[in-house]
Amino acid sequence: MSQVYLNGQYLAIEEASIPVLDRGFIFGDGVYEVIPAYAGKLFRFEEHMRRMENSLKAVRIENPLSAMDWREMLETLIELNGGGNQSIYFQITRGVAARDHVLNVKISPTLFAMSHPLADKTTAEPVAAISCEDIRWQFCNIKAISLLPNIMLRQQAVEQGAYEAILIRDGLVTEGAASNVFIVTDGVIRTPVKNQYLLPGITRDLLLELLQQAGLPHVANDITEQELSNADEIWLTSSTKEIVPVTQLNQQPVGNGQPGPVWHQVCELYQNFKQAQHSV
Repeated sequence: MSQVYLNGQYLAIEEASIPVLDRGFIFGDGVYEVIPAYAGKLFRFEEHMRRMENSLKAVRIENPLSAMDWREMLETLIELNGGGNQSIYFQITRGVAARDHVLNVKISPTLFAMSHPLADKTTAEPVAAISCEDIRWQFCNIKAISLLPNIMLRQQAVEQGAYEAILIRDGLVTEGAASNVFIVTDGVIRTPVKNQYLLPGITRDLLLELLQQAGLPHVANDITEQELSNADEIWLTSSTKEIVPVTQLNQQPVGNGQPGPVWHQVCELYQNFKQAQHSV
């Protein structure tokens, strides 16, 4: 029976409940984060906290915990769930109030956190993807819990026999429904520029750091739908997926239809970095 955290208490997940007037339940009014933990240690904790704080400020929700309290709470949750490799999900909603579209700034936020086992990947199975029109709102840089458009887009991919939907807005790649996107063209690794239309991914940013350190050619710039279709390699990144090769796009092979040589090289860089963090 997994243990969760809810508003200051650790309890079995079956015992956790919130009032039906919580604005997260009524409106999807809240933000969330997902942090992997390897060997019981939170991975890129400060970076995840910084992104969460940015999301909270953007939607005007007060952070319910100090940085020290956040770390203590999450580490306790990891320990209560057996340590090892875990994926920690947590969300902060605006709290409980009468249903009203106008914000009530006097209520206390609701904080919920839970854990799931996480495989420690050394590689990733290749996947298929489709491209779709990006139907989401204008502030995708906020990690909001209101994910219905993402769900519908991901479902569209699954119904077409694919794993992920790569989103296109005004002819340009933004991100996946639940991932960031990289492509390789003529040996150059490319990813879309950060803006309000995509989430500033923690794994995305780490990968750019590692590419810089390794001296591998890379750039953050606009990627057209045509450039995506013609790419030699396509990757998806996220905190729990890490770096996943896309070998089929819209039922057509990407490159030779196998994970590419640059992906193999970059995966090794990422795994070496991750293992070094384990030993700290």
